[in-house]
Amino acid sequence: QKENSDIIGWLEIPNSNISYPVLHGQDNNFYVDHNYKKEYSKNGSLFLDKDYDWSLPSTNLLIHGHNNRGTNEMFCGLMDYKNEEYYKTHPRIRFTTNQEDVEYEIISVFLSRVYYKSEKNVFRYYYFVNAENEQEFNDYVENSKKASLYDIEETATYGDQLMTLSTCEFSQEDGRLAVVAKKIK
Repeated sequence: QKENSDIIGWLEIPNSNISYPVLHGQDNNFYVDHNYKKEYSKNGSLFLDKDYDWSLPSTNLLIHGHNNRGTNEMFCGLMDYKNEEYYKTHPRIRFTTNQEDVEYEIISVFLSRVYYKSEKNVFRYYYFVNAENEQEFNDYVENSKKASLYDIEETATYGDQLMTLSTCEFSQEDGRLAVVAKKIK
């Protein structure tokens, strides 16, 4: 943080290759192609969605990162969650900030895509940062669970802090893979 005040924490999935600083910029573009030193990098960085508000705090830590297939860096390792056996041996995400060192338990892993504006009644998980009310929160959890690639018993209830890890997934145009987790109290 002395080097870059945009660093808000460290994200790690134990026993995986995912262990990186998480940045929070003024927009969702800069850290797509810049590293934590603010230098150009095609690998980019892991970054918290610009709409997250630490003063609330918001409902969902929506963290974006590239699926760098060539270098196996950033969120490339999230692809392993397509396999239920991998999830069973890697069910938690660790997130460390100046305030706390906590774990999040995964409640859903699903494939999605970026939808056209004209498409109606679709689950645009990539816009969910703060629930306006209990129904909005419940809808997000329900849609995440319904879309999950496999059944995960653990779920979340209104008031839980969520984390969603989002990366590109190449089985369809503008495909995405999302891993949703809840903070362990």
